[in-house]
Amino acid sequence: MLLVLFGSFVFAGAVHAEHHEVARTARSADAQLYFISPEAGATVQNPVVVRFGLSGMGVAPAGVPSPNTGHHHLVIDAELPPSGVPVPADANHVHFGKGQTETSLELAPGKHTLQLLLGDHGHVPHDPPLASERITITVAD
Repeated sequence: MLLVLFGSFVFAGAVHAEHHEVARTARSADAQLYFISPEAGATVQNPVVVRFGLSGMGVAPAGVPSPNTGHHHLVIDAELPPSGVPVPADANHVHFGKGQTETSLELAPGKHTLQLLLGDHGHVPHDPPLASERITITVAD
């Protein structure tokens, strides 16, 4: 019985830690995040070149706290992560912590969704979060 209770306690702690909110950085009220390319609905070839647009704020590398700045995260075929925790780093959440404003991707043929999310120096979405429109593209065979 103790082993089961202990196992449940550890699992509950892991779930809690996963959703532990951290301090969030304010953002400019008039900031906008958008795709320069590709356009929504576009049919593209590999490699897919994605260019990020940002107005009303600046771009700074991760780890560099500076007012009204952030760095890009590209969300591929996934929903936006919770806003009070750092953006995960996986195949669906690509970090551009060096301040990059474009990338070249290899995506499987077919439909894909793309969305940009700005993160602060600690990879946490701003308060309120700054995200682009979610677009759908098709990668040709």
